[in-house]
Amino acid sequence: MTALSRRALITGVSAIGVTWGLAGCVGTPTSLTEVDPAYRRKDVRYATREAPGTIVVDPLEHYLYFVQEGGRALRYGVGVGAAGFGWSGVATVRSKQEWPNWYPTEEFLERRPEIKPAMNKLQSGVGKLAGPDNPLGARALYLWQGNKDTLYRIHGTNEPWTIGKNVSAGCIRMTNKDIIDLYDRTPIGAKVVVRPSSAD
Repeated sequence: MTALSRRALITGVSAIGVTWGLAGCVGTPTSLTEVDPAYRRKDVRYATREAPGTIVVDPLEHYLYFVQEGGRALRYGVGVGAAGFGWSGVATVRSKQEWPNWYPTEEFLERRPEIKPAMNKLQSGVGKLAGPDNPLGARALYLWQGNKDTLYRIHGTNEPWTIGKNVSAGCIRMTNKDIIDLYDRTPIGAKVVVRPSSAD
């Protein structure tokens, strides 16, 4: 009976998290037990010409690789942009933030007007304050090309069941445990290669 009550409580808390299940950059604390085992963090052989410390995102396979020495990489499962929202190219990690504020773009707010009442006026504009309910989750890496913000992030999520799927508005989502691990390994200035999300 106690286990059933605990399960009901967890289900209720998960339902609250789903209300933040926005189609964009979304996140909050997760449990790895909710992630498809195929997308759990793993040390793998990885043949690449990229230098150790480089992040390579393969949207088609839903994996992010943190390149290590000796032909190895840490492989993480990711959720990526839905059709029409993907981005590819080479960027650098310009900044990193723990428990970042989330600032949705005007285009995002136009597509999802129902979230406007939950937004606050923050120092840098309209958004959601940092914390466990914040859509960017526990950490975020901000991707830039030269002096231009790509507006794409690698960040946490409170929707672990979306890892391995095309669900976001272009950002690369990871479980909070995985983004914390990657955040700790990744210095400012790290190279990020995001491969095309289609076979074209």
